[in-house]
Formats: sequence, structure tokens, C-alpha cells
Amino acid sequence: MSDVIGVLALAACGIGGLLLIPLGLPGLWVMVLGFLLFGWLTQFRSESVATIAIVLSLAFAGELIESWLGFRFARRYGGSRRAGWGALVGGVVGAVVGVPVPVVGSVIGAFVGSFGGAALFEYAYSRRADVAVGAGWGAVVGRAAAAAAKIALGLVIGVFSLVAVLRR
Repeated sequence: MSDVIGVLALAACGIGGLLLIPLGLPGLWVMVLGFLLFGWLTQFRSESVATIAIVLSLAFAGELIESWLGFRFARRYGGSRRAGWGALVGGVVGAVVGVPVPVVGSVIGAFVGSFGGAALFEYAYSRRADVAVGAGWGAVVGRAAAAAAKIALGLVIGVFSLVAVLRR
């Protein structure tokens, strides 16, 4: 019975986690939680320390990639290092402010916040509106690229979890 519950928990967390990622919510960590819950319910028969470390590493990599892409694209589109920080800060603030709007509020808030933060920080540095707008646009592109990368990592976590379940 615990195997069935474990598989259902793993599937629910996997699908739910993938759906949360585009919303700017911690979907990878929901997937990790599902993997650990499955292990706990099945007395860790199919999860070793190595498999748990791999799943955790993939989730941490997703967070690092998300931060790095925001910086990279803000700079690639003409912004300074400050624009990268602005994109990061603005994205977090925007996601929090957007939460009261159901479902899409945090997504819209994160994109608008990334644009606004990068543009504001860049304008404060360069005093050029065209450069600030370019940096803001880069931050938006970076945020979209980060969501795509995290979804890809989520799929890897999902496949890895499935292989661990089937390996038993």
C-alpha cells in the first residue's frame, strides 16, 4: 500500500512541480519533496544517498542557472553589472507583489519586476534611457530563458525519479 501511495505522491509532486515553475514558484523543490516522500514511504529501497544527492544537485543547479541567466541577458543587452542585480531584485519583488492576483500574478510581477529593476538600476548608473530599456528587455529574456531551463531540469528530475521507481 505504501508503494502505491508513494508512486501517487511522486507523480502528483512531479506534475505539480512542473506546473509551478512557469509561475515563478519553487516547482523543482516540490519535485524534490515528492522524490524524498516516495523514498520515505518505501523505506528508501530505490533511493540511495547518491540518487538523493543527484536530485538535490539538479534543483540547486536550476536556482543557480536562473540567477545567472538574469545577469547574463541583462548584460548581453547592454546593461551593466548593476542591471543584473536590478533584474534579480526586481524579479523577486515583482513576484511577491504580484501574488494577490490569482495564478498569473506572480509570473507577470516577476517579469515586470525584472524589467523595472534592471532598467532602474541601469539608468541610475548610465543615465541613458536607451541602455536602461535594453537592459530591462534583456532581463525579461533572461527570465524566460531561466523558466525554460528550469522546466528542462524538472523534466530531468522527473525522468530520473521514474527510473528510480522502475528500477526497484
